[in-house]
Amino acid sequence: MRKNRLEAFSDGVIAIIITIMVLELKPPQGTSIADLAEVLPGWLRYALSFVYVGIYWVNHHALFERVRKVDGAGLWANLHLLFWMSLIPYVTAWAGEHPMAEVPVALYGVVLLLCSVSFMLLSWRLDVDADAGHVHSWGSRKNRLSIGLYALAIGLSFWYAPLGAVIHVLLALLWLMPEACRPRR
Repeated sequence: MRKNRLEAFSDGVIAIIITIMVLELKPPQGTSIADLAEVLPGWLRYALSFVYVGIYWVNHHALFERVRKVDGAGLWANLHLLFWMSLIPYVTAWAGEHPMAEVPVALYGVVLLLCSVSFMLLSWRLDVDADAGHVHSWGSRKNRLSIGLYALAIGLSFWYAPLGAVIHVLLALLWLMPEACRPRR
């Protein structure tokens, strides 16, 4: 299969994921600041999830810039990633409704962890052209650190859910920061 078809399909699924997330947002019941404060946790969780989906979208495109060909295993690895990403709207809505509850925040972390692991598996499975520019090592220190922090966030969520949520935010910020040692061409 040509990689363009896989990218187009993935882009469509990601667009649907974002659409579902925004449709889950609830407007305030009233018109006061206090009414807005009641729905703010859901809106903040949406913003965080939007950033995460954006990070995956950008990294997916960066990865496919260097892909030479896609085989059947690559298709399934991509579907595996999209499966976990498709659960982001569900856990976003649940954790947004219950931002201090252990299980929704922990499950949010589980889905983020499994998205990260599935992206690593996808990147390992694809035939990537190493001469096409900087190739990010998905087994890099940054990725290993992320996996460990996702796991820590899940565990801490059962003890104190807001701490798990703080780690989710810090991980998003980690992936938004450009790599300091990235060689330029």
